[in-house]
Amino acid sequence: MQKMGIRSITLILIVLLAATSCSKNKKPTSLKPGKTSSKTGLAYNGKDGFQVKQYKALPAGPDLVYIEGGRFTMGSLEEDVMMRRDNPKRTVSIQSFYMDQTEVANVHYLEYLNAVQRDSSEEYYSRALPDTNVWFNELSFNDSYVTMYLRHPGFRLYPVVGVSWVQANDYCNWRTAAVQMANNSMGQSAGKKKGISFGKKKKAEAQAEVASAEMAPAQTIESGYVMPPYRLPTEAEFEYAAMGMIGTQYSDENQSNSRIYPWDGSTMRQPRGRKQGTMLANFKRGPGDYAGIAGKSNDGAIITQEIRSYPANDNGLYDMAGNVSEWVYDVYRPLSNSDVNDLNSFRRDGYQDQAKNYDTKNNNSLVDDKLRVYKGGSWADVAYWLSPGTRRYMDQDSATAMVGFRCAMIATGSRK
Repeated sequence: MQKMGIRSITLILIVLLAATSCSKNKKPTSLKPGKTSSKTGLAYNGKDGFQVKQYKALPAGPDLVYIEGGRFTMGSLEEDVMMRRDNPKRTVSIQSFYMDQTEVANVHYLEYLNAVQRDSSEEYYSRALPDTNVWFNELSFNDSYVTMYLRHPGFRLYPVVGVSWVQANDYCNWRTAAVQMANNSMGQSAGKKKGISFGKKKKAEAQAEVASAEMAPAQTIESGYVMPPYRLPTEAEFEYAAMGMIGTQYSDENQSNSRIYPWDGSTMRQPRGRKQGTMLANFKRGPGDYAGIAGKSNDGAIITQEIRSYPANDNGLYDMAGNVSEWVYDVYRPLSNSDVNDLNSFRRDGYQDQAKNYDTKNNNSLVDDKLRVYKGGSWADVAYWLSPGTRRYMDQDSATAMVGFRCAMIATGSRK
């Protein structure tokens, strides 16, 4: 009996020593930095000390998809039919980020307009309105879309169009504030509980909490509960996310294939399975052919189509080719490929290849600091423009029935 007692005590001591050893060897992380500084030994969060609160990581926000960063070949993989030679292939690396699963739809933009109308001046509201006249064409009877497309319930989940690059950025700024407000109201105790979830509360309850959040003190960035801003994706991010190359590599990092479109192969149809032969995107198949024959209209749309109507790519993103082209953040320059860094490639206006270098005064050039890139191809484009490597540009205050947008956001911390 005495020997068994000694053995039990010995086992207990061994377990306690192992537990103590594990706790000492536990390395601090960004989310769990520990109770003291690993450099000074001073305690965090004392009465007059440095505040380093532990917290549960915030969700990225509604509809955002995590895109793991990496290396890829950026640039056009098809023949340069426009003869611009402004997008040759080059290798760049992209930091991990978040991107909207779908394009911003009419109902989402109407939500924004409703908030602007309530909280802003009439002048600002007027500037936020999409140009519905983009549907009008003297040689086409599209008149009904001018009045119906944006506001009729039947088009709620169709991508918003007629929005300029400037208006798209304004939406991003509003969405940042709106999501942060919901974040504050529904997650005041996120550090004590399991984190914040969106859309799980009753409407009336959520609205009441949003209202009370307006009176709550503003969170600081150091608190961890301030979300990064929503913004337009950069051209490199859009192209990288559209290609969806994740899972196409060997174990030694050599990729087994490249992609012309956001899916494998060189065709626009499902190659196999129950939906074999159906279109993978909404685009113009040829002169006068926007959808095929009635009864066999397998791309399902003469103009735009509801978001999520076509298969997502390997990143879980819908309509990265077709439906509507999409604004990206970059200013357009024909020399973007040679003047931009190979890490998180981005072309900002007013740097190096300046607008004054182009002869806009004598109409020998269209290039200036108000030209913005758009990508992805639309319902009115042939297949060439659906390749993520192709690029076009338009004035940042212009809008068409073929261009919409989606939002992106940086990723903070590690997901390991």
